[in-house]
Amino acid sequence: MFAGAMAGILVTMALALVRGIRGPTVFDRILAVNMFGTKTVLLIAVGGYFMHRPEFIDLALVYALVNFIGTIAVCKFCRFGNLARDDARSTR
Repeated sequence: MFAGAMAGILVTMALALVRGIRGPTVFDRILAVNMFGTKTVLLIAVGGYFMHRPEFIDLALVYALVNFIGTIAVCKFCRFGNLARDDARSTR
């Protein structure tokens, strides 16, 4: 049962990878990379449960947080061109 779940997650990861390569816009690619990261979190969690290693849940949570922060940083960079926008200069 868990092997089927892991296979299903791997198939959706492959589909996200295809979407990330094909685009068509940069935001589609960002969303595909974020989905790939989310599926990786699921794969780690299911694999940890399958191997009776509950500490993998902690690793999956840390990876989810890094994925979220990375996605926010990339979106901010795509919108503003940098990660530290100076609000004082942009109002002049």
